[in-house]
Amino acid sequence: MLDQIAYDILRALRRNGRISIAALAQEVGISRASAYSRVESLSRAGIITGYTAEVDTTGLGLGVSALVFCTVQPQSWTAFLHAIGEMPDVESARVMTGEHDVMLIVRSTDMESMQSLVIGAIANMPEVTKVETAIVMGEVFRRPFVLPDEIPHRDPIGVDSGLMRFTRTDQSRSTRV
Repeated sequence: MLDQIAYDILRALRRNGRISIAALAQEVGISRASAYSRVESLSRAGIITGYTAEVDTTGLGLGVSALVFCTVQPQSWTAFLHAIGEMPDVESARVMTGEHDVMLIVRSTDMESMQSLVIGAIANMPEVTKVETAIVMGEVFRRPFVLPDEIPHRDPIGVDSGLMRFTRTDQSRSTRV
């Protein structure tokens, strides 16, 4: 179980992953030895998995980004995941429920390169049966991670809210739910 100090350490590291242990200890209100020990414990437990720099992708010349939703043949997951893992312009791959199997976040220098990536590379893969693409018009914010104690309580909305869609996968199944 993570306590409040662990959450405070993670929040401080989220703001500045290069913070010194001394500054981290002061910010969180614990000793340097305790800060060091806690960061090491969070790393050993697999909570902290690494450190990375945040960059402005537009400033790098990657001004076009898109969400690419792929439907993959069930027998070819391994080949698909390996192939997209080798594509340097795929920033992220998320397995999902619903109509599509995977959502990719992809980056490109221009629309022509984006088209070549999506149509020429991804949609052309033998493992992919369907592709839908949404070009990102602008990125408002991106959080590196969210902590459980930051999620507010929300009242349940109930299943009859009209916000869900049922898709029948087997035509012989009843439509009654």
